[in-house]
Amino acid sequence: MSVLSRQFESSFGVAAWQPEVTALLDEHHVVAWSESPRRRLMFAATLARFLEGLRDAELVSLYGRHIVDVESLCYQMERAIPGGPLDRQVEGPTGLASLLRTHDGFPGRPASKFRYIMWHDADTLVREDHGLFGQAADAIAGVSAELEYVSDDALLIQRVIYVGGPLLSVYAENPRGQLRSWLSDGQGEA
Repeated sequence: MSVLSRQFESSFGVAAWQPEVTALLDEHHVVAWSESPRRRLMFAATLARFLEGLRDAELVSLYGRHIVDVESLCYQMERAIPGGPLDRQVEGPTGLASLLRTHDGFPGRPASKFRYIMWHDADTLVREDHGLFGQAADAIAGVSAELEYVSDDALLIQRVIYVGGPLLSVYAENPRGQLRSWLSDGQGEA
């Protein structure tokens, strides 16, 4: 699992930084944080618009201010990714992870090659239930690796952009947090 965090020196409106961030997403999930809600909004909105314009790409937006528990997380995911209703759990055959494995396209359109998940205000779930945030981040990273390296289906590169405030920064820097390490399954080394 790798999550790359970096601060860009340029202001968001002036420089063409979006291609550089998109290039980072080829290999990494990205964490972006700022103390300024305005800067977070400008970063996320500008990057989202750029990603939506890419060929063979889809953008899934999660509105973290409304994600405070597994119910609200599943509620948003099942509305953003086609695949049917979810049991209110991260793992399992009808949990969040199973939905992330779907790669259904729209009739008449080729399947996407890239799925970007923009998780706005991700620090809300860190504050409300950091254990659940860790489970979700671990599942997203695990499924992303499966889709890229294990699946015999058409290749789908799935990456997450976590956007939030200073609490997200603290979580991202924690070497035992799920943005830096795999969640222990009790079976030894992952």
